[in-house]
Amino acid sequence: MRRVFLLMICLTFLASCGKQPQKIVLQGLAQGSYYAITYFDEQNRSFQREIDSIFHAVDMSVNLWVDSSIISKINRNEKVTIDSIFIDNFNIAQEAAVLSDGYFDPTISPIVAAWGFSYKTGDSITPQLIDSLKHLVDYRNIRIEDGKVVKGAPDMKLDFNAIAQGYTSDLIAKFLESRGIKSFLVDTGGEIMARGGKPNGQPWIVGIEKPAENWDSERIVQTRIALRDKGLVTSGSTRKYVERNGKRYSHCIDPKTGYPVEHNVLSVTVLAENSVWADALASICMVMGMEKSLPLIESMDGVEAYYIFVNEHDELGTFATAGFKALVLE
Repeated sequence: MRRVFLLMICLTFLASCGKQPQKIVLQGLAQGSYYAITYFDEQNRSFQREIDSIFHAVDMSVNLWVDSSIISKINRNEKVTIDSIFIDNFNIAQEAAVLSDGYFDPTISPIVAAWGFSYKTGDSITPQLIDSLKHLVDYRNIRIEDGKVVKGAPDMKLDFNAIAQGYTSDLIAKFLESRGIKSFLVDTGGEIMARGGKPNGQPWIVGIEKPAENWDSERIVQTRIALRDKGLVTSGSTRKYVERNGKRYSHCIDPKTGYPVEHNVLSVTVLAENSVWADALASICMVMGMEKSLPLIESMDGVEAYYIFVNEHDELGTFATAGFKALVLE
């Protein structure tokens, strides 16, 4: 009897060893954009319900377009209990602000809204208006104290849009890891987090978009890279813009001036240890431009970048850091 029992155990073990991981793809709309999540699972499980709940939790905490979210209530100076998602986004945003010397500032919301890049349709921009709003933009003048957000001025407002989707990709990645998934690619509106590679040993292949002529132009791949165990985010100005009096203005606004940037960089793709920091650093690079941001990128361990810009001949040019260049596929 004992021999039969041991034989059954061995057969079960061999069967489990031979089980092939199944490819699961979850796709949909969330946070005003798309999401595409691919993972391999020997148990062929769908985590759609759990992932939907993650999107909902993030929306209810830091989504400016959700009127009842925590961030919306804080911006209206209503009493609200902050949660771990809000605290994480606040702390990461403040770290990014310090790292960039204020080129990233989570209190830029009033100016972003005035330009029409937020839940408002925009105001009539004048130097006087920008000057009146700039005094509300200073990350050093807001903090969390005893579980509450303390503002230096009542009209200060927060905006975590530059990191919230990257943060969401990381949350989903952590959830998948908690369920024993070792191979996945999470893409939340272009904010990507990859873990492992495909079961055949190949890395994930990710395309980087060529800067577009207009917001609705066809998407064309500029280059492709091999990705493992990293976050990857592209920030660009060619699809997100407003037009005023026949002139286009980028959504990348310099907190120091209150105006959209006008340098020659069209997009920056950043590779980092996770998606939220790739998100933050890509935004920082787009505001600072290549000349100012490249020394910062090169000073950080595990961070690489790929710039697409317009050169002196009005042609597209590219620059990749050494570590990024090594991942580019011919």
